[in-house]
Amino acid sequence: MRVGILTGGGDCPGLNAVIRAVVRKGETVYGDTLVGFLDAWDGVREQRTMPLNVASLRGMLPRGGTLLGTRRGSPYDHPQGLEQVQAAFADMQLDALIVIGGNGSLSVASKLYDDLRLPVVGVPKTIDNDVVGTDVTFGFNTAVQIATDAIDRLHTTAESHDRVMVVEVMGRHSGWIATHAGIAGGATAILIPEHPFDIDEVCELLRRRHERGRYASIVVVAEGAEPKEGSMRARDKVYDQFGHVRLGGVAETIANAIEDRTGFETRMVLLGHIQRGGTPTAFDRVLSTRYGVAAIDAVHQHAWGSMVALRAGDVVNVPLAETVGKTRRVDMHLYHEVAEVFFG
Repeated sequence: MRVGILTGGGDCPGLNAVIRAVVRKGETVYGDTLVGFLDAWDGVREQRTMPLNVASLRGMLPRGGTLLGTRRGSPYDHPQGLEQVQAAFADMQLDALIVIGGNGSLSVASKLYDDLRLPVVGVPKTIDNDVVGTDVTFGFNTAVQIATDAIDRLHTTAESHDRVMVVEVMGRHSGWIATHAGIAGGATAILIPEHPFDIDEVCELLRRRHERGRYASIVVVAEGAEPKEGSMRARDKVYDQFGHVRLGGVAETIANAIEDRTGFETRMVLLGHIQRGGTPTAFDRVLSTRYGVAAIDAVHQHAWGSMVALRAGDVVNVPLAETVGKTRRVDMHLYHEVAEVFFG
């Protein structure tokens, strides 16, 4: 078979490991020819490709980012987008396309399958861990480890200066990174999109902590966290070209509010794209490899319109339609019954 591969959306540790696994099993077991599309769906529309083979992918397992390049966007954004995708399949004699991406890329793949019956298979990717249908996405474990390492380092400087440190991590619609890194890093409070926060309650936690002689505190906040209505002024919303709210900066707003209300010296730390970059953890390398092997297996099973997913330890195929238009939220039992026990 002649199989195309693309990576879409934000970059993520483990993308190259998925590509490597698809190519290894596709070439050595099935005798496939693998083609990489450059820059996500734009590469498909414009038929910009690179050959992929076992020899060319040596050394890619620990490498972050994606050798194929990635962009946001969709063929549906362009007047001739669907015709261009169909032409690419025909001109390049593609038998299948493996789409490695998050909610946006997988939704596009699902729609192309529904509208054109294109032979597509998805692989769920996002450091936010918010894809519905799978227990975990690759890249998440790496992002949590990076955030936890940063929090560990911030504890010592916070204690040296008796400061409150507000650490902003990624998480547009879900607070998986904030929750896991906050628990692992011993945060004083964790603020997530699923649970609007009251800034006065956060300040009271910090005051009680200071009264006990604990003058250094770490507040972990997901970039998409929002205050309860009326508790403090919400940020003005600015949108990008794809209609997404531009996030980043909530930690500064919260840090200023904490210092104003309590008088405690407060600093903000924005981890930003550091969470996306660099080498994937061992867990993510293994998960990415399992996903890649399962994806090429799904191609040969003709499991079109499905994505590979981790469920109860097993990698299985699930319909792409299960994830379209949905966001996997934080397990609130984990947040309320575990994380909150250690607040304050």
